[in-house]
Amino acid sequence: MAKPSGLERFQAATADLDLVVSHMDQSTHTAAEAAAAVGAPVEAIVKSLLFMAQDEPLLVLASGPNRVNAEALGARLGCVVAQADARAVKAHTGWSIGGVPPFGHPTPLRTVMDEDFFRLETVWAAAGSAQSVFPITPARLQELTAAEIVSVV
Repeated sequence: MAKPSGLERFQAATADLDLVVSHMDQSTHTAAEAAAAVGAPVEAIVKSLLFMAQDEPLLVLASGPNRVNAEALGARLGCVVAQADARAVKAHTGWSIGGVPPFGHPTPLRTVMDEDFFRLETVWAAAGSAQSVFPITPARLQELTAAEIVSVV
């Protein structure tokens, strides 16, 4: 029996949420690729980035063009924050870089969310693969992730 794909695992984990997932012919691995694929501004692309806050995983949902300032984020959160490597990303989220969704992980993660998303009506996030995305309102994204709203830059 074949192992379920990242997209299939995400859809199984979120089956009760009524998400509309699109599987694209082209890659959505980067924010620029995802924006082009869905016809949205790059600001509307959710980058789900794993950091380590001390020894605990921290999922940072950052707007496409924004580069997370780990030092400033750590100061806001009161701890040292550093970006996780690919092995830690897979271990803590269950997905590989480029397809990490903002929720649906095996274990819920502490999450912070870029305040810039609230300037938009709809944002687009990865759905478990580098070719799958779904639209969501920033308010619903915050609700489903229990994210703290912060400046990530």
